[in-house]
Formats: sequence, C-alpha cells, structure tokens
Amino acid sequence: MLSTAMLADAVTLQPDFVVIDVETACSRVSSICQIGIVGFRDGREIFDYETLVDPRDEFHLFNTRIHGIAEHHVVGQPSFADVHAIVDRHLSGRTTVAHSYFDKGALAAACRVHDRPAIETVWLDSVRVAKRAWPDLESHRLGLLAQYLGIAHKHHDALSDARAAGWVIVKAIDHTGIALDEWLAPPRKPGPAPRPAPSGPLAGERIALLGAPRDGALAERIAALGGRIVSAVGNTTTLLVIAGRAPFSYSVRNSGAYRRAEHYRRLGGAIRIVSDFELGVADGVVEPTGA
Repeated sequence: MLSTAMLADAVTLQPDFVVIDVETACSRVSSICQIGIVGFRDGREIFDYETLVDPRDEFHLFNTRIHGIAEHHVVGQPSFADVHAIVDRHLSGRTTVAHSYFDKGALAAACRVHDRPAIETVWLDSVRVAKRAWPDLESHRLGLLAQYLGIAHKHHDALSDARAAGWVIVKAIDHTGIALDEWLAPPRKPGPAPRPAPSGPLAGERIALLGAPRDGALAERIAALGGRIVSAVGNTTTLLVIAGRAPFSYSVRNSGAYRRAEHYRRLGGAIRIVSDFELGVADGVVEPTGA
C-alpha cells in the first residue's frame, strides 16, 4: 500500500517510469492473482501499489508452490475488473517496465477476459536492458541480477519483483550513462570490424573483444596497430582483450568469451587474456606494451 509520504509524492510528481509485476494462479496468463506497481523518478521510488486479486479462475499447485498464493488467500479480494482503473491510472500514457514481456501479455489477456479496455502504455523490457548493460553475466534472471547488483529482493512477490526490476533500470542508467529514452530505442547492431593496418606491433594477431563493440573506439585502436578483430573467441584467436583493468570482475570471469578462452588455453592454444591497459591500447594510452 502507498505510504503517506509516497502518496504525497505521487500526487505532485510524475514518475519517469513505472514498473509492474504480476503473479498468476494457473497456466492461463489472464489468471492474475497479485499485482505490484512501483513508480520511479530521478533514481528513487516515489510510490508503490500492491494488491491480491481474485482471478475468478482456478489455482494450480504448480503456481502456488512458486509464489505461495492459494485460493483461500484471495477470498474477498477484488477481481481484475475491480482494480483495472487503478492499474490503468498508474500505467496509461507512461513508460512501463516489466522483467520480460510476460506481464504485458498477462495484462492484455486479463483485459480481454474481464472485458476491460486495453491499457495503453510504452513497454520497456528490463531483461533487454540488463543484457545490454551487463552483457557478460551468465544469466539475466531477476533473482540473480538482484544478487549481483545488491538489490533487496523476495522472488515471486509481485511488489518486490517490480521494485527489483525498477532498480535494475536505475542501476543500468547509472552504469552505462544511457538515458531512459535511449533504452526505449531499438539497440544498435554493431557494424563491421575495422580493417587492420597492413603492419604494426599487433599484425598477425586475431583479437576478440570483451566489454567493447567490434566497431568501437577500442577496435579502431587495435586495427590501427595491425590487429585483426574477430567476432568471437575461437580456436584461432590469439588474444582476448578485455575493456577495463585487471583483476577482472566475477561477471567477466564467468562470461562465455572468457570461459571459451580459458578452455582453449587448457587445450594448449596460444590465446592470451589481457586487459586493454595491459596491452597498451586503452583510451589515452599511446604505445602498446607488446603482443
């Protein structure tokens, strides 16, 4: 429920974005039994809303085991038709975040089943945001993201899930410097890698990048020194260059590229793993230290 302070903020402030999460009673996505919504502005929460919902449908044991909500918990609770106006007021005309598009589909289905108007909002998938902000994480499931980012989280509680997904957006903006409106645009597909110079200290090296695009500034600096940028780590790759200083983070060391490089090393391959600083090609570094 909204606190007094949050209610006052919600009246006077418009959120930059809202986040919604729903839990369902059975395999039908329209069977919403819990809704959680959190509003964010300027990197902080300004309101929250949570309610149990009588789905007017059956409860399956599989779903109850996941979220702990059973039929007796929703006796006397409002139906989706009863809370539709509240949900619509929070979401309509705003940017709405959900962790995957399950919640978008569930809301649309519930509107149809309960004969209520569709909720018109601009959707943003926090899974896509997390994959772009932290591409080297092994998983972008909400529980693992919350643990990695230090977000308090009770999984499969609608309000807690909504809050955690909202903080993923806040932290992704802080981490990348990419503004909210830029996250709404389709992600840019990387262009071709730059052609290597015919000679230079990195000539003959086949170099995969981690933490930087194949058509970005780091790739350009490597190519200017003769290095050939490859799209992924393979058995002919000679260098995996990681953007950033060592020691490398847990997410880097558990990335697919890093683990493939280690695999080829164990098989006797010539591939080395170095940071762009160690190689001497980081931004602001003029001369490479050698390949």
